[in-house]
Amino acid sequence: MSTIKRIITTLSREEQQEFVRILRRRNKRRDTKNIKLFQLLSTSEELTSLDILLYGKPAKGAYHALCKRLHDALIDFVATKNFDGESSEEMDALKLVLASRIFFQQKEVAIAFKTLAKAELIAVKHSFFSILNEIYNTQLAHAHLKGTLELEEVIEKYQSNKLNIQNEENLNLFYATIQAELNQRNPQVIDIINRNLVKFNISINTNLSYDSLFKILQITNEIAHITRNYYPILSFVKSAFQKIEITDKTQNKFLNEHLQILYYLSNTNFRIRNFKESQSYLETMHAFMSLNAKKYTAIFYPQYELLRSLILIYTGDIDTSIKNLETFDFKKYKSNVVYSLDLKLTLVLALFFKKRFKDAFQIYRDFYHSDKWYIEKMGYVWVIQKKLIEIVLLIELDYLDLVESRINGFRKKYRAHIIKHNELKILEFLKLISIYFYEKDSIYSNDFKIRVDSLLKVNEDYEDIFALSFQSWIKAKTENTDFYKTCLNYINIPYKISETI
Repeated sequence: MSTIKRIITTLSREEQQEFVRILRRRNKRRDTKNIKLFQLLSTSEELTSLDILLYGKPAKGAYHALCKRLHDALIDFVATKNFDGESSEEMDALKLVLASRIFFQQKEVAIAFKTLAKAELIAVKHSFFSILNEIYNTQLAHAHLKGTLELEEVIEKYQSNKLNIQNEENLNLFYATIQAELNQRNPQVIDIINRNLVKFNISINTNLSYDSLFKILQITNEIAHITRNYYPILSFVKSAFQKIEITDKTQNKFLNEHLQILYYLSNTNFRIRNFKESQSYLETMHAFMSLNAKKYTAIFYPQYELLRSLILIYTGDIDTSIKNLETFDFKKYKSNVVYSLDLKLTLVLALFFKKRFKDAFQIYRDFYHSDKWYIEKMGYVWVIQKKLIEIVLLIELDYLDLVESRINGFRKKYRAHIIKHNELKILEFLKLISIYFYEKDSIYSNDFKIRVDSLLKVNEDYEDIFALSFQSWIKAKTENTDFYKTCLNYINIPYKISETI
């Protein structure tokens, strides 16, 4: 896929239409080919000889020049859109700093310092440390023009802000190092976190800002997602959250971060099957979503609804979960790609549990993008789960040819990645699926049952809930029991639903 085509795939349909309108306004000649090239590259087809399609004859030079202009226009469009979407407060502060410098040049000293003071108020309120650095540098550079300026106070604020900037840099180094170490086999998650906190002089204490806490918890949550090992980080996340929550009364100021942290805590508890505590954090999150005139409701509602639906499924109220998911307004939240995809896959799972296999497959067919596209958007873990759901769903539907091709394709594409990340249980599960598919009578043998029991043997009480769900499917087949009931039994949930499911 060309660079231009890849850029186009990052744009929503509305953004693509807006870009075409901009091109039309800019084009001074009617025979300009940029819009036609954009439209050709916007299709899902892999077209060749585009120069001939555009010009009616081979014209490699003109074609490459046109591609260069379209590429530059796309980059400009993406940058401008993101610039427009930046925090209005941040832009206001920057504008004030720039205005103050113009006032200094024009010898309007009093106005310049007053403008800088306004910028400082905004930057301090929102922890814009880089902008504060510009403000204090500007104040220090012109301190001699204002005799009443408290120079020592400005120097103290400048030095204090330098520490904040250093802390942000340390967090970036912390994140990069952890990401590199996670690529190693059998990563010791908590050891990696604690060792790198010390290495980069980051302390989880009352002096840590809420914003910094959020970044650390964001990193640890990503680690848990990649390793699918949530239990080791739970105590770390809870301890860090409690320390900062006691002293930092700025939930409204950092409402966005606070909501995300509550989601992390709820999700982590859910993944280790601590549903009561997960529900408690989720309810708190929902209450905070109503603050600031519900400013963040549109942002957080999809992930709130995702977790609420999952809790309902795994606590036995699957019918309510399906009802919520089937009535979810995906068009309204289509810009939230990640959680919209998660919600659709959750609906597939719920329908599968209810043995509504055809309905589940109909929803699954909405995943029409390539594996590569989903890996870029959602990551390998999500894609592997999606492919496994597809395989067991096709088996239930008796789509024999598709099952064989999907199993072979899965091994070819993901075996090396799975081995590299020591996810050997996935390969064992796939072997058992293959035996079930190709030699169905073998599933009742003692050898097969031993292998299934070994797969389901939980060495720790906090085995990931989704891993147990997949493993429970093959167990249900060996015992000829209901998959949903078997799954709930294995995650230690009392089976509270009717036998009609």
